[in-house]
Amino acid sequence: MAVTILIRRRVTENTALGVDYLLRKMRSLTVNQKGYISGETFRRIDEEDVSLVISVWQTLGAWQKWRSSEERIELQNEIDLLLGEPTQYEIYEHV
Repeated sequence: MAVTILIRRRVTENTALGVDYLLRKMRSLTVNQKGYISGETFRRIDEEDVSLVISVWQTLGAWQKWRSSEERIELQNEIDLLLGEPTQYEIYEHV
């Protein structure tokens, strides 16, 4: 069953350039992962520093495999270091 992952980050004006580069790099790796369906990135209108990625995967296992991969962990650690706080994840299943 497909799962939807909500990925929230607070990206300030000072961190936007570096984070954008790392996120583009991560996106290019993500699209080649087995089980990846789609992804979209949004910015809140009322809080411009809040970013939301909606990522859809064929199975929870496919997402977990990608999330725990060494290449993703390295990029995610760099992103969180730039942001100064951990990225937040929420996992939903379709009903």
